[in-house]
Amino acid sequence: MGIQHTVVFRLRHGQGSGEETAFLATAHDTLTAIPGVEDFTISRQVSPKSDLDWQFSMVFADQAAYDAYNNHPSHVGFVESRWVPEVASFQEYDFVGLE
Repeated sequence: MGIQHTVVFRLRHGQGSGEETAFLATAHDTLTAIPGVEDFTISRQVSPKSDLDWQFSMVFADQAAYDAYNNHPSHVGFVESRWVPEVASFQEYDFVGLE
């Protein structure tokens, strides 16, 4: 059964800023190049009920693919060099469908 990995977050950068655009573009290019990442999407939050602005969503075929992604040098490097210094707040969710 597949795993849908999602993370909802707010950046330290202003909305519509060049820094925000660069972060999202780098995330897309870096994360989609990692083997096992399927159906990657970036979505913008439109509800005033949340203070988090963005969502990354991706699907993995199984736990082994998800674990390989988490440990992949490109993912680790992105988290260390971009995510930690540029993300102000986030929530992470991982889902599997009901059988």
